[in-house]
Amino acid sequence: MADDALLAMRLRDLPVSVDASPELSARVQALYDELADAGLLLRPKVWLSDEWFSPDAYPGIAIPFYLAHPRLKRLERKMMLEAEGGSRAECMKILRHEAGHAVQTAFRLHRRKAWREHFGDPSLPYPESYTPRPYSRRYVLHIDPHYAQAHPAEDFAETFAVWLTPGSRWRTRYKGWGALRKLEYVDALMGEIAGRRPAVRPGPAVAPLRSLAYTLAEHYRHRQSYYGIEQPDVYTRDLRRLFRAGPDEPGSSSAPAFLRAARRDILRTVARWTGQYQYTLNDMYQQLIDRCAEHALRIPADEDREKLRREIAVFLTVMAMNEVRDGGLRIVL
Repeated sequence: MADDALLAMRLRDLPVSVDASPELSARVQALYDELADAGLLLRPKVWLSDEWFSPDAYPGIAIPFYLAHPRLKRLERKMMLEAEGGSRAECMKILRHEAGHAVQTAFRLHRRKAWREHFGDPSLPYPESYTPRPYSRRYVLHIDPHYAQAHPAEDFAETFAVWLTPGSRWRTRYKGWGALRKLEYVDALMGEIAGRRPAVRPGPAVAPLRSLAYTLAEHYRHRQSYYGIEQPDVYTRDLRRLFRAGPDEPGSSSAPAFLRAARRDILRTVARWTGQYQYTLNDMYQQLIDRCAEHALRIPADEDREKLRREIAVFLTVMAMNEVRDGGLRIVL
């Protein structure tokens, strides 16, 4: 289907499911196998929805619809510049994380005093954004950007995911870290509930794909609006330092043209460093291009292009982290 025809479809009319996708069903089965190898009887119910989440009421995992078909995955990348969970490795990381939420719910682990002592109060409201502390060793590193720091429930889910990952060697990896105490607690806790039936049974799917009556175009308009930056600070003075050639300097080249050519690699790099959606970063990046064009900024002929790429990536990373600090970038929890 052409993009326009696909975008006009309602989500509920997409002929996709977890079972009909060999790739996705194999990844869900891999998660089930890991849970079985860990001695856990829980098999979280899975279904397609419009995003990743695990409901609060009972153990389950909603998977975004685009992962069920390669054509939808291509559209997701076109509209949002990436497909979260698109690779097997990334998908398994997120599935293990969501399984952590499901295990917490299924066994009501957050009601335990020791759980709260290790992870905090799960009833705290979720923030729209948070400022990570990159050098903190109190938290495991699993989903960027330092996702465990966002909320007690995320701290547990991330710790569980690291514990569950085959071959993670978490005792060695986190030796000397405060996070090791949490991992050891999770290890003991999972040993305690191994072989036990969950206290909370699965319920009906929340926001399943078949219930979503809006079109893909409406879905992406909402997501693009949510992850966009309304009034980014584009640091014009800093751009003049990066692109310092005079307008008539012989051999100089266009800064906007250079930024456009380097866009894909820089966005992927900064998204990996910061954990921000590429769509959000692209909003900021386009403002850099527009400001460079507005001031006719150029690159000297003798400029080291690879060094310049690295400096731009660092520059965009600083911008992103400043937006996180100021509450401008939203973190999906």
